[in-house]
Amino acid sequence: MSGRCSRAAWIAGILTTSVTISLLAGTSAQAVVGDEDGASTFTAKLEIGDSQRNCSGALVEQQWVITAASCFADAPGSKVTTGAPKQKTTVTVGRTDLTSKAGSVVNAVELVPREDRDLVMVKLAKPVTGVTPLAVGTDAPQPGEHLRVAGFGRTKTEWVPNSLHSGAFTVGATDGSTLGLNGKSATDVICKGDAGGPAFREKNGHLELAAVNSLSWQKGCIGNEDETREGASEARVDDIAGWIQAVASRTLLDRANWQNAAYLASGHFTSPADGQRRMDLFVVWKDGSATLYQGADHDDPKQPFSTTHQIAAAGSFWTRAQAITGGTFAPDGRDGVTVRWSNGKLSTFTHLDQNGVHDEQVLREPGGDNPFWKNARLITAGRYTDNPLRDDLLVLWDNGSVSMYAHTSTQGLKGWTQLHDAGKDAWTEAAQLSAGEFTGKKTDDLVIRWKDGDTTIFPGVDTNGFHGRTRIRPVGSPWKNAEILTVGSFTTPTARPDDILIRWANGNLGYYPHVDANGTHDAIPLVNRPN
Repeated sequence: MSGRCSRAAWIAGILTTSVTISLLAGTSAQAVVGDEDGASTFTAKLEIGDSQRNCSGALVEQQWVITAASCFADAPGSKVTTGAPKQKTTVTVGRTDLTSKAGSVVNAVELVPREDRDLVMVKLAKPVTGVTPLAVGTDAPQPGEHLRVAGFGRTKTEWVPNSLHSGAFTVGATDGSTLGLNGKSATDVICKGDAGGPAFREKNGHLELAAVNSLSWQKGCIGNEDETREGASEARVDDIAGWIQAVASRTLLDRANWQNAAYLASGHFTSPADGQRRMDLFVVWKDGSATLYQGADHDDPKQPFSTTHQIAAAGSFWTRAQAITGGTFAPDGRDGVTVRWSNGKLSTFTHLDQNGVHDEQVLREPGGDNPFWKNARLITAGRYTDNPLRDDLLVLWDNGSVSMYAHTSTQGLKGWTQLHDAGKDAWTEAAQLSAGEFTGKKTDDLVIRWKDGDTTIFPGVDTNGFHGRTRIRPVGSPWKNAEILTVGSFTTPTARPDDILIRWANGNLGYYPHVDANGTHDAIPLVNRPN
């Protein structure tokens, strides 16, 4: 902070012991222990070496904690290298009272430091469950803004507290990578033990990370009672949120056994299509559990998703799903899913987000005198009419015929058109189908993967039927092993859906970006385990 001392002087003068800086909650600061909503359980305690150093951090993804790189430095100001920590590091997350058995205690196995500021991403040996990670904010902190800081550091009276504390701070001066904080009261001071602890704000009813504790004068902290200078310096995260997200998403997809994926559906479920995220991926697993992989907003095409949300546990009603497709069924730009159930019921959930599915519209009740929807083998929603919504449902029946139901969000199943008949040329050999925008036509294209590996694009499908075809994979191609296929925009945010994502028979996962009338041009492996 200007007018105080240089960063080098802070490091030399502050980090003079093997215990790094921490938050002073003081006797009047708000203790987080016992808060009913568990809002700060994302705050982590790091024990480095044989209790040589104690730091704090924040869980930003189930398997990643962000903290100060200086916690792992051999000496003040020395560089921290990528790789396994030099000393055993234990991370406690989800335990605001360290004497309890709540949360998880996990070893750190990898460090990924940031070169331009006092930050490091810490990979945990296994994902932490039962704790909601702290979102990383993208808004630059403003002078005068109020932030809350949490940590496990010393207080005015405790050398090694057993409980998490928090204090209120005001943003002072900022620069490209750091910001200054000043306590709102005499007891809101940062002390040893909380380097790397989160400084966070509330936005739209949710908490998000704004900065990470780096340096402090430690005024009034136990062991530093004579210090009169105030304030702290924090490492900003808003301008590197994409980097944090890209690092944290490295382990996201590898944690699942993709051979157990039963259905995939893509869509803008957690953000509207005009936002800055890539499409999300909804996965229903063979045991009936369901997961939402949230689309990323950084620029790495090899990491298309940023986090996961558990939608349903094993044995849920998703065990009864027989066909699923994502589409746009509401004018707010957020997507939902249409599902054909095992009893012949057909329903649309107009919205799907991190909290599950919402606003069910039953298009066909189960049973009755007309249970033929049990014969709907494959379905895909797209924009096959002049309606701006992707709510036109294309259905492939068991007998190989194809039907379209236009404007299902407003007309239900009344807008019926037969596109292809059963008989000699029936599409009984079709294995997978999905809608996309590959050819630039006024309406969506249909892509079909046939059982023999042949994969075909039908451009500009509409109520008049199919208008030619383009083969993008020949008969006998390896695509005969593509067990599940979906189309989305996974390469860059706000792009049109022209990426084909495939779950292969061997459990690997990958996608082909920017497929067009000339075929596929590249392949990006997402999960690539040896056979």
